[in-house]
Amino acid sequence: MKANLFRWMVNAWPPLFFAGIKVTYLAADYREARVTLKLRWYNRNYVGVQYGGSLMSMTDPWYMLLLMHSLGKDYFVWDKHAEIDFIAPGKTHVYAQFKITDEILADIRAKTASGEKYVPEFSVDILDEHNKLVARVKRRVYIKLKPRARGN
Repeated sequence: MKANLFRWMVNAWPPLFFAGIKVTYLAADYREARVTLKLRWYNRNYVGVQYGGSLMSMTDPWYMLLLMHSLGKDYFVWDKHAEIDFIAPGKTHVYAQFKITDEILADIRAKTASGEKYVPEFSVDILDEHNKLVARVKRRVYIKLKPRARGN
């Protein structure tokens, strides 16, 4: 599926749409994405700053989706674990950028070539409009080469 169509579809997906989360950029090769969360009346927490659940949600599917598209149909790719470290209150709109490099893909392919599972950890910073760190999210993704791709 072309990245622009995918971006449009995911922006209309209710869990992201109704949280105010939007993909503003998705590379044609699915190697990079930028996601924003605008501070609105409906996604503020009790003290008027970005709701922590929305901050976590804005990072939820991206490494998994980018890896699924970058590695292709020969791999199982699932989100496995996530944790968030809240650094400062999100008093403005925030954004996060996700990137998959050739080195990451080569590492994954090497570590899964014989059918072993691999669970790499990715870190993404959530920044405010002034590029100040609001939160840091660590995400682990389960990856395994499918048996049919190994020839077993």
